[in-house]
Amino acid sequence: MEASIAYTLKITYKTRVILKNYLETIALEDLNKIPEGYNNNIFWNIAHLVATQQILVYKFSEVPALVSDEIINKYRKGTKPEADATQAEVDEIKTLLFSTLEQTEEDYKAGKFKTYNTITTSMDSTLSNVDEAIAYNNFHEGIHLGSVLALRHAIGLV
Repeated sequence: MEASIAYTLKITYKTRVILKNYLETIALEDLNKIPEGYNNNIFWNIAHLVATQQILVYKFSEVPALVSDEIINKYRKGTKPEADATQAEVDEIKTLLFSTLEQTEEDYKAGKFKTYNTITTSMDSTLSNVDEAIAYNNFHEGIHLGSVLALRHAIGLV
């Protein structure tokens, strides 16, 4: 594995440790709260990161995703919470935060990402290979970590 990809995934891992802590320390009711002026909640933002990483890295590489189509369709860009998440869903996402990264590293080392369908993201970044997708994913996760921090304030947790 290239050193830069290993480093990039290490940063993703650190972000996800922070997010996992929120899933473990914020009450389920608060994870599901959508404050006035927002269209999603803390849980949706975290689950969205799992779905988006799978889309950016796996789907655009034409490699089968590591998560269900249900998760991808429920949390992809353009969606919003349709119902409160259950504790079982929180537990599943908590596990997927790390299992997907570990498998991504293994799949990268194994050379599974041979092709990539170039896309231009909503942030006007063109991704033309899996290395760029993995790097861009950190930028995307940083945006949503910021959203989680703002939501914590908006629901009175800080």
